[in-house]
Parts: sequence; C-alpha cells; structure tokens
Amino acid sequence: MSSDTLAQPAAVPDVPDEADVPRIVPQRRLGQWAAAVAVLALLGLAVDSVLRNDAFQWDVVAAYFTSDAVLRGLWLTLWLTAVVMVLGFALGTLLAAFRLSANPVLRAVSWGYVWLFRSIPILVQLLLWFNIGALYPRILGVRTVDLFGPVTVAIIGLTLHEAAYAAEVVRGGILSVDRGQIEAAQALGLGRWRRWRRIVLPQAMRSIVPPAGNMLIGTLKGTSIVSVIAVQDLLYSVQLVYHRTYQVIPLLMVATVWYTVVTSVLGVGQYYVERHYARGSEHTR
Repeated sequence: MSSDTLAQPAAVPDVPDEADVPRIVPQRRLGQWAAAVAVLALLGLAVDSVLRNDAFQWDVVAAYFTSDAVLRGLWLTLWLTAVVMVLGFALGTLLAAFRLSANPVLRAVSWGYVWLFRSIPILVQLLLWFNIGALYPRILGVRTVDLFGPVTVAIIGLTLHEAAYAAEVVRGGILSVDRGQIEAAQALGLGRWRRWRRIVLPQAMRSIVPPAGNMLIGTLKGTSIVSVIAVQDLLYSVQLVYHRTYQVIPLLMVATVWYTVVTSVLGVGQYYVERHYARGSEHTR
C-alpha cells in the first residue's frame, strides 16, 4: 500500500443544509382554545352573578356560618357519617365473606340482603324504621318508641343501606386479586391470616379504596336525608333557623358551603390514600 493511499482522508458524510431539514410545526387547535375561552367567560359571568346578587345575602351567610346551631349540626353530620361508614363496612365485609363462602346458605343470605337493601330507597327505609313501633309496639318489654329515637333510627337505616353497597365493594376488591398469588402463598406455607394480611388485602385495597372514598363522600351528603325524621344534622339545623328568620336562601348557602368544604377535604384525603395503596403498580405516577 502506497503512502498516497494512507494519506487520503476519510470520506465525510454529506450534512444536509439547514434549509433542507423539514420543520415540525405544532398542530393549531384554534377550536379547542376558542371553546376554552368561551367556557371561562361563561364561568366568570356565573361567578360574578353569584357574588353580586344581593338575594344571596352574603353578610347573613357570614353571620350564621360559624354559629353554634350550625356547628352543632355539622358535628352531628360528621359523627353520623363516621359511625355509619365504620358499621356499614364492618357488616359489608361480613356479607362479602358470606358471598365468597363455599356454603350455599351463607351465599344465598348475603345475596338476598344485598338485593333487598339495594332495591328499597333509603328514604323509604328510614320512614319504615321510624314507624317500626306500628309493627312492634314493644320489644323485650320496652316500648319501641323509647328504644328507637331519631338518631338511632338514622344510624340503623343508613348502616343497613350502606352495608349492601359496601359488601359489593369489598367482594369486588377481593376478586380482583390474582388467584395464582394466593395459591403461591399457600405453597409457601403461609397461614390464612398472613395470606390475607400480606397478600390479599394490600392488593384488594387498590380496588376497594376508590369506591369506598366515593361512598364516604356520598354518605356525608346522604345524611342530609335524616332531616325528614327530625335529626338535627347540618341541613335540619339551618332549616330551624330559616323557619324562624325566613332567610331561606342565605341559610341554604351556609349548608352548601359547609358541605362543599368538607367533601373537598375528604376528596384530598382520598387522593393520598389511593396513591398510598397504588404504590408499585404500573399506573403510579
């Protein structure tokens, strides 16, 4: 090989001129931006009409927002929601275990319970329990009206109704766990309790928490229905005030704002609980 050949430089690839490289132009979404502007304009008009409308009487809303009567009603609403959720999911978990049992009698009882209490509207259930004394004037020698006060009736009616839906939520969460993982845990010699605690529940909670959170918020709002049986929850408390002052709209706005605040806080809590149980899944961000 000659020295001329060795001295020959390597071929340099042709670099296209910058003018020859096609530019990527982002797609113009004029229709979407126009719709967004229109929606914001309408939203601004709606907010402005609410804030500037003297009929809302925002000064009255501010005066009653933290009044003793309203805060007592709010506390009863929160307490009733917590009690109903705990008892409802406790009974619902038992019903879900019955539904997944190999015993046909337990499965039939669970299915019948869920079918019955999901079929009857909650208002009808509350009124039936409130008038249970007409069917059973005495229970264990005690007058029924003395045993079942308005708050007790509210707890019983809401809990039985909640348990029917909680049973399906828990059952669906358990069924979402891959059967192969349970069989693998059995092959490793893990006991029933350890299998449920370490394998089944952590994975089932991913499916249970979202609907359970929605049920919690729905129960909080649904407690307002107990006002029909004179339970002094948040709604009934503001009703007592506006029946006396005739300031219906501002008092209803007091209840509306409180419900909005509490459900927003619960929504934030639900987000973080869902993120906790979603750790390790492919959808976690």
